[in-house]
Amino acid sequence: MDKYSSDSNLLMWVMVLVIAGFMFGCGGGGSGGVGAPGSGPTGAVCTGAGCVSLGASGDRAAAAGYAILAKTGVDTVPTSAVTGNVGLSPAAKDFLTGWSQTDDVINSSSTSAQVVAPFRLFASNNTGGTTPSDLSAAVLSMEAAYTDAAGRPAGVGPNLNRGGGTLTSDTLVAGTYTWGTAVNIPTDLTFSGSATDVWILQIAGTLDMAAAKNVILSGGALPQNIFWQVSGVVTIGANTHFEGIVLGQTIINFGNLASIDGRLLAQTAVNLDATTVTQP
Repeated sequence: MDKYSSDSNLLMWVMVLVIAGFMFGCGGGGSGGVGAPGSGPTGAVCTGAGCVSLGASGDRAAAAGYAILAKTGVDTVPTSAVTGNVGLSPAAKDFLTGWSQTDDVINSSSTSAQVVAPFRLFASNNTGGTTPSDLSAAVLSMEAAYTDAAGRPAGVGPNLNRGGGTLTSDTLVAGTYTWGTAVNIPTDLTFSGSATDVWILQIAGTLDMAAAKNVILSGGALPQNIFWQVSGVVTIGANTHFEGIVLGQTIINFGNLASIDGRLLAQTAVNLDATTVTQP
């Protein structure tokens, strides 16, 4: 082989490697792009009939882009552990209290020791990239989801004001449940159904679950298919495990060492106390 042929072959292989590197490394920035801050694993959302839409999975311009999304503040007594993005708008990142925060170089988001990588903290005054507009759209998505859930036809028969607002050792099959009062859960609560079943719980008052209890899923039920639409304050007791998407019109409080497989979407604030939040 002469020198010209050898050099040509070498150039050809260099070009192949460059193109391959570009294809696998590309993905761009922007909302949800591969390699974009806070992208990575996006989590599952409800997609079947009867679902309340949170937008596309992983889209930071939709409620589905966040494990926690609030308007006035997200407070944690360290150390909580969140698998999923945390978003705050219109309040600024000063109201992400109790979180370690390290801004990225373009001020689009922050990393935190309490947020599992590659997920991040986003606030309205992270001015880099599309963060402010993404968060504004995500809040509208959250509010639309709340309105959708609240507007579904009310539960009837055993699904209307079930237990007089107290759910003691109860099992809920798929459907819409409606309470014109507060709801109290003093014991474990079970959701029984398949992976395609959907539950919507419309609560006109507050929601309280006792300490050291569990929401249990059976028969293939999934947390992303359970929607808690709550007009009043949500309070989950210490060491309690919860499941589902909490659509709170006011404050969502989780007690010490409580946990949730789901999302916390509050139209005011979210308060955590060494809480584990894992988006579905």
